[in-house]
Amino acid sequence: MPPPAFTLSMAGVVRAGWRGALIFLVIFGGVIVSVGLRLIERPFYGLHRPWSPYVTQWVSATVFRVLGMRHEVVGAPMRAAGAVVANHSSWLDIFALNARKRVYFVSKSEVAKWPGIGGLAKLVGTVFITRDPKEAKAQTEIFEARLLAGHKLLFFPEGSSTDGMRVLPFKSTLFQAFFSKKLQREIHIQPVSVIYEAPNGGDPRFYGWWGDMEFGEHLLRVLAVRRNGKVRVVYHPFVKVDEFESRKALAAWAEDQVRAGMPEDRRGR
Repeated sequence: MPPPAFTLSMAGVVRAGWRGALIFLVIFGGVIVSVGLRLIERPFYGLHRPWSPYVTQWVSATVFRVLGMRHEVVGAPMRAAGAVVANHSSWLDIFALNARKRVYFVSKSEVAKWPGIGGLAKLVGTVFITRDPKEAKAQTEIFEARLLAGHKLLFFPEGSSTDGMRVLPFKSTLFQAFFSKKLQREIHIQPVSVIYEAPNGGDPRFYGWWGDMEFGEHLLRVLAVRRNGKVRVVYHPFVKVDEFESRKALAAWAEDQVRAGMPEDRRGR
């Protein structure tokens, strides 16, 4: 069922205008600083990024301040080498997961070609993958290089975003890369549950972005609302990959952890 119709008031237009302008300035400023830092990091540190990820964290946290949206954290982000997996219900997930933890997203290759967003994704170190089985070996090598360099990779095993009221079955394909000889005994996996609470009186799916919903309209909705709700990020205990016999077993475990961290009415499929 689609979300309720969106009606934009004059006050909403004003709020969307100043919030949107501030967020643009924050992101633009972050891009300028990040580009400058990468000019230093790349030749001296290669894959390592000692400074620029902190800019991404600051930008992400500031977006929530501008929106007037609470960002809560439960549990502790892992410090061990490895990857993070989470449920996916909104474009806001990118900011919610970057605000407190230095992570690098794994995204489909098409995103790299999106105007504006593709460039930003490349700048912050996103790993782009294709769904072609012929590319599996090359993708595993990329994962190995990034993870062994200390990067925390983050991906959404559901494969698509939802309305935020359920958790889809986790696809196990990407988990296979963690079972390579170079990674299996070195890498940890941490499941994370991302939970949105709508503004007072709003549809509980307010922050969900799914199906054929237009990004522009959804963005305007979030910018224009008088009082935004909150997002809660729950970090679950992490485990070593070699504790599991297969990618399917690891994916099933991670799914169970993420599902258990959701409110009871959001644990279904």
